[in-house]
Amino acid sequence: MNAMTDIAGLKIEAGLRAFIEQDAVPGTGIAAADFWAGLKMLADGFAKENRRLVAKRAALQAQIDDWHRAHQGAAHDPAAYRAFLEDIGYLVPEGSDFEIETANVDREFREIAGPQLVVPVMNARYALNAANARWGSLYDALYGTDALGTPPPQGKYDRRRGGRVVTWTKAHLSGVIKLADAGCSWGISAISSPKAPISRSRLPMLTESSE
Repeated sequence: MNAMTDIAGLKIEAGLRAFIEQDAVPGTGIAAADFWAGLKMLADGFAKENRRLVAKRAALQAQIDDWHRAHQGAAHDPAAYRAFLEDIGYLVPEGSDFEIETANVDREFREIAGPQLVVPVMNARYALNAANARWGSLYDALYGTDALGTPPPQGKYDRRRGGRVVTWTKAHLSGVIKLADAGCSWGISAISSPKAPISRSRLPMLTESSE
């Protein structure tokens, strides 16, 4: 176990203390003692509420687990399931519309779009990274679940299963996203591996406007 030190009533790992006091704090105008005192204040102020929320989460999860055990093998009833989630407080009624105004936000966060789940199209690199991530996510979802009919194998990467994943993905894409070139198919054009680089050549697709 790493060595711990007592600072301002907190137990801090020695390496973290060294980083804060020697690298992070110098030059900020904040004394190391004030930093630790502030951290202690935050910990004391939120610890009780955090423990309450974690306990609530555990209680909700236990209720949901019990519900699924009680309905194991039965046909799924979305209405009954939603009513159950509302009854235990997991789902709450939607509130009225609201707006949030935030002040004192640094320009880097306020004006510059950063990587996020909803990708800003103003930044081509972010959009490309997001597209690549979705490819990986589809492959991972198929390989790591029983979506193909069998659970994932234990241990190292299974090349045969990986081949099934790629084959299924290409067949699926061929059905839902038609390529404009009649002589071209996802089977020969699509990425063959989540780690493979994207070709620089264009891959025209048919859209609702036939473009």
